[in-house]
Amino acid sequence: MGSIWARLSRESIATRLFLSAFFWSAVILVVAGVILSTVYRRISERAFDERLQVYLTDLASDLVAPGDFENKEIGPGESQFKLPLSGWYWQVSRVGGTAPSDARASPSLVGAPLKSLSNFGVKAELGDFRKGYMVGPDDRSLRVAERVIDLGEEGRFLTEVAAPADEIDNVISQFRVALVLTFVLLGAALMLSSLLQARFALAPLSRLHNAIADIRRGDAEHIEGEYPPDVRPVSTELNLLIDANREILERARTQVGNLAHALKTPLSVMVNEADTSTGQLSDKVREQAGIMRDQVNYYLDRARAAAVAGALGRFTDVEPVIDGLVRALEKIYGQRGLIIYWTVPAGTRFRGERHDFEDMVGNLADNACKWAAGRVEIAVRPDEEGDKPQIHILVDDDGPGLSPEDRAEVIRRGRRLDETKPGSGLGLAIVAELAELYGGELSFDTSPLGGLRVMLRVPGV
Repeated sequence: MGSIWARLSRESIATRLFLSAFFWSAVILVVAGVILSTVYRRISERAFDERLQVYLTDLASDLVAPGDFENKEIGPGESQFKLPLSGWYWQVSRVGGTAPSDARASPSLVGAPLKSLSNFGVKAELGDFRKGYMVGPDDRSLRVAERVIDLGEEGRFLTEVAAPADEIDNVISQFRVALVLTFVLLGAALMLSSLLQARFALAPLSRLHNAIADIRRGDAEHIEGEYPPDVRPVSTELNLLIDANREILERARTQVGNLAHALKTPLSVMVNEADTSTGQLSDKVREQAGIMRDQVNYYLDRARAAAVAGALGRFTDVEPVIDGLVRALEKIYGQRGLIIYWTVPAGTRFRGERHDFEDMVGNLADNACKWAAGRVEIAVRPDEEGDKPQIHILVDDDGPGLSPEDRAEVIRRGRRLDETKPGSGLGLAIVAELAELYGGELSFDTSPLGGLRVMLRVPGV
């Protein structure tokens, strides 16, 4: 039970509403079917008993007519009472009588007497009237009605009329078939109605989901439209949260800019003062000031990226960025005859700042061009199968590649495996840190071209 409940708790609201409606509708219909079937059986038995009671009345009328019991014309004249073992029987017997002349019966009984319901434990009702079931002469189930008639000096007589119980069963079976078909159709209609009700009731939540998705993609700035009273507070609070998020990010950018200005100005003054003089101290000041400036720029860019990474509505079209980067790299490395292939599905977008995306892909592509022998491939593959859309960027080259041991070293800040190649050793480290800030990942593998494959995973839209 616990596992079923846990599994249901992970289902959507619409599914839970539908399953709940299905369960309770099934329970209600089954209970209603049992009740109706029971009630209809009692009604059918009562109607059948009234029919038998008519024949009992005829027998009583024949008994009270003048004449001796042995010579009276007794019993209904219907044909079913004349067919042998037809299931329709009547019998009149003297209470306490043992002689053959003390009993009269319908020809259909063919000499096999009916037993009294008192032998089967059926209690007498008002006026010595009994009704119930018994097994007949041919082992058929019979519905029997009997009554004791007191004729005074002539004695007391037990009148019995029996009919096949399967006539009641057939009527009830037909009713149950019709009832099941009716309830199946009713259940299907209820399920369809529940499905439509669930869709109608949850339509505002679907609109709210689409509105939030528009904000995340950058197609809208706020949740627009009217919502029902029970959903409206959610949309209002989300709008307030979005505004607060943007205000915090704006303050962070302002503070980052102020900090950059506050640090860069004194550094510029120090460098200018050092440039006016010569000596070992001046050289050392210029060297350390340059390192400080690089460090300040790096960490300020990282702080800015961290603030922007969580912003809503920030996105970058991937295709124009890749196109611009490839054009620039073809000019830079054109003298080597380097061929750069790239593929980007139309409409692919990165959730974040254009500058950060250019830094990540630009560093990866530039690094591949440095090491490639003659060919570089850049492939962008959107992935929308998970809860959050992602973009996989594959950069392949036909260069010498990297061993598994060296792959862990290249993303260390300032680490360069070949000092003959230009660069500061910060490119891949910056890419890895930016990817991490955006919730992405940087990894390496062997390229189908024979060199290195760099795989970058970042959030998409």
